[in-house]
Amino acid sequence: MLRPRIIPCLLVHKGGLVKTRQFKAPKYVGDPINAVKIFNEKESDELMVLDIDAAVNKAEPNYSLIAKLAAECRMPLCYGGGVTTAEQAARIIDLGVEKVSISSAAIADPALLTRIADAIGRQSVVAVLDVRKKTGLFSKGYEVCTHNGKTGHKLDPISLAQQLQEAGAGEIVINSIDRDGDMNGYDIEIAARMRVALKVPLTVLGGAGSLDHIGELLGACGVIGAAAGSLFVFKGQYRAVLINYPTPQQKDELCRAALHSHSKL
Repeated sequence: MLRPRIIPCLLVHKGGLVKTRQFKAPKYVGDPINAVKIFNEKESDELMVLDIDAAVNKAEPNYSLIAKLAAECRMPLCYGGGVTTAEQAARIIDLGVEKVSISSAAIADPALLTRIADAIGRQSVVAVLDVRKKTGLFSKGYEVCTHNGKTGHKLDPISLAQQLQEAGAGEIVINSIDRDGDMNGYDIEIAARMRVALKVPLTVLGGAGSLDHIGELLGACGVIGAAAGSLFVFKGQYRAVLINYPTPQQKDELCRAALHSHSKL
């Protein structure tokens, strides 16, 4: 039976782990390898690590860091940042990573996903779309952004996700810029619309501040991935840095209740 995945998402900036708010003001939260060790102990379903500097600086993936992460990680690992060729993706997979995520490069050239899927298998190709609500009196809907939210594209996220799915993405990650780091809940509207439109697995990121928020997302969308950053690295109203993750019992109860709620829709 398919189960929802609860996924910590770690951001790498200048070699360390950070957490942002609306893609701004990165706050240092620790060492990547130490964080992986803790999530190993907590038996996380999966781990997503995104290098937020690589695309902006037009840098190659940090293979040294990737090798260290893969060697330490005892759960499926998804890595993203700086991937612009199928050869780079294959090298990352050879280091022991299960999935490679691509964002700006895939938006610029969707055929890149086809080439990468041919090289490493569609199941290992993840397309990440950073989205935010359009602003302005007469603006409606969402827009896609790249390069840490600095570059906007006049592209509809749903249509683009479907295009990337057809090109070779085996999974789509939708990341809400507006809700990044606010811990007030996911953008259920875009998540539900994306879930209906896609045939491949969907993961939603941005806004989770409690397990109840994950429950709300799963209740609305069913079997998908629920990813979070702040929820798993901060504790309390003052956001003290503390790596945490739900216990197996909490996770089972959460998934059971959420999927029961979704089945009634």
